[in-house]
Amino acid sequence: MRCPFCEKEDTKVIDSRLLDDNSIRRRRLCEACNKRFTTYERLEQPEIIVVKKNDTVEPYDRNKIKKGIVSACTKRPISVEEIDRIVNEVEQEIFADNEKKIKSVDIGEIILQKLKTVDEVAYIRFASVYRNFKEVDNFGEEVKNIKKK
Repeated sequence: MRCPFCEKEDTKVIDSRLLDDNSIRRRRLCEACNKRFTTYERLEQPEIIVVKKNDTVEPYDRNKIKKGIVSACTKRPISVEEIDRIVNEVEQEIFADNEKKIKSVDIGEIILQKLKTVDEVAYIRFASVYRNFKEVDNFGEEVKNIKKK
């Protein structure tokens, strides 16, 4: 591992910890400049292609999922840790099938399932964009569906 301060490759691991999302946090020490820094290691996932509603394809991007969830959770009592947990759970479901392609619609449904259990307002916000609500009645119908369950 190259030191971010002096660019030397003489670093050693001082501490390693397994995190909740199965990534590894390593505390490192540069033997050249004696500065410490932290690295995070995540298991590389297989390449997955996302098929969008208009049949275009793009590579899977974890950050797009997180951005959508963060947007839906804005000004809601949901911690960053909770958002990260949701993103990790969504990602685990996506990769569990071992498929090379997944429809964006399927990803959206997984996200909606997770948000419904965490915060109903965040769920409605995400659903309004995901399901492309055109009228106020669409919001009312979705709220009724939440209350039924």
